[in-house]
Amino acid sequence: MHSLVSIIITTKNEEKNIGLCLKSIRCQSYDNIEIIVVDNRSSDKTKEIAAEFTDLIYDKGPERSAQRNYGVSVSHGEYVIYIDADMILAPFVIESCVAAFKNSLLVVGLYIPEIILGNGLFCKTRRFERSFYNATPIDAVRFVKKDIFIKINGFDESFSGPEDWDFNRKISSFGELKLISGYKILSEEKEVREWKKNGFSKEITNFLISNGISPNDLNNKYNNVIFHNETNVNLSKYFSKKSYYMKSFDIYINKWGKNDIIIKKQFGLYYRYIGVFIENGKWRKLFRHPLLTVYMYFLKGAVGAVYIKHKLLKNS
Repeated sequence: MHSLVSIIITTKNEEKNIGLCLKSIRCQSYDNIEIIVVDNRSSDKTKEIAAEFTDLIYDKGPERSAQRNYGVSVSHGEYVIYIDADMILAPFVIESCVAAFKNSLLVVGLYIPEIILGNGLFCKTRRFERSFYNATPIDAVRFVKKDIFIKINGFDESFSGPEDWDFNRKISSFGELKLISGYKILSEEKEVREWKKNGFSKEITNFLISNGISPNDLNNKYNNVIFHNETNVNLSKYFSKKSYYMKSFDIYINKWGKNDIIIKKQFGLYYRYIGVFIENGKWRKLFRHPLLTVYMYFLKGAVGAVYIKHKLLKNS
């Protein structure tokens, strides 16, 4: 019997997104899964839609850290993965994560490549920017063993925004963090049959293609990733979300110390604006996509200005 995997989905008024998220879980090549939806007082049809896929639906707030912690507390799996309702899992994600743990006793957490969805310059730029962050201090693991999650007391509920980074810091002290490949190679006849049975559904395929993903990439590049649906995010919403997260930055920084090496990378000008984009040969992508590079730095500069304004207002 395969190990049970608990998928924790936090929601609040996600009726537009939760359906595709849950359908993508149904398409997983790995079959021993329980779906746990932890809702935060939704006023739309989120819970009704979720009820078509799982009986494990709970109410918890006030923020996603508390929701995730509660989800794990009622879970039964050996492994847990936490995702948002606007995420879509490619078919081999869960299978590959379990295999990574089975293949190494040293692994305690897994990064999963994340692909931003959406058309237009803004979404294309966000997709481009996110491609630099996999398995860096800007990223955070999503798939862990439940017993390790409990040992580190899960997510810190005293802040919201950098809680992923904090969780990543805590779990890294127990072993290795690993990035799974964005593509699972289908070389055996059995795997090809499983792909045909459990691959992207027609509905999900059409949605991904209509939101910036090429059909060729689905089959040859992105069958083992998380797609993040930011099609409804514009500049205003983007800056609003960033501003909200900034309210917790000082709590997080004070917890680890401003001289901590990871804190310096996460908040320092050099790494956030240069280092993460040039390390390990990634600088080549900047030259291959000059327009996206220019607009990415425009966005990052604007976010930096918002952060400076936040600091000035807080200190005034």
